[in-house]
Amino acid sequence: QVQLVESGGGLVQAGGSLRLSCAATSRSVFSINRMGWYRQAPGKQRELVATVRNGGSTDYADSVKGRFTIARDNAKDTVYLQMDSLKPEDTAVYYCYAIGSTWYWGQGTQVTVSS
Repeated sequence: QVQLVESGGGLVQAGGSLRLSCAATSRSVFSINRMGWYRQAPGKQRELVATVRNGGSTDYADSVKGRFTIARDNAKDTVYLQMDSLKPEDTAVYYCYAIGSTWYWGQGTQVTVSS
């Protein structure tokens, strides 16, 4: 079983920055081959924001390319999401996820961007 502990998030003005962190804690951490972030805004479906694989390759949603950066610290089993140039439409609950023998989810953290 893998547990994902998220931190970061909060309220920021448009154009500002935030950094989310997600630490994986478990004896099964070695089984994780992909980590990343989804988000869900009120009334909308959950969408994939960014992914980083064990080899370091990354993927981003078109809506965040050039503004968000995902990075993984393998020594700390932690993934980070640096969010710059934030827009009101980035407002959502952000969920960390990890894929190993199954899918794992964090508890979610609120990001609110005011205009």
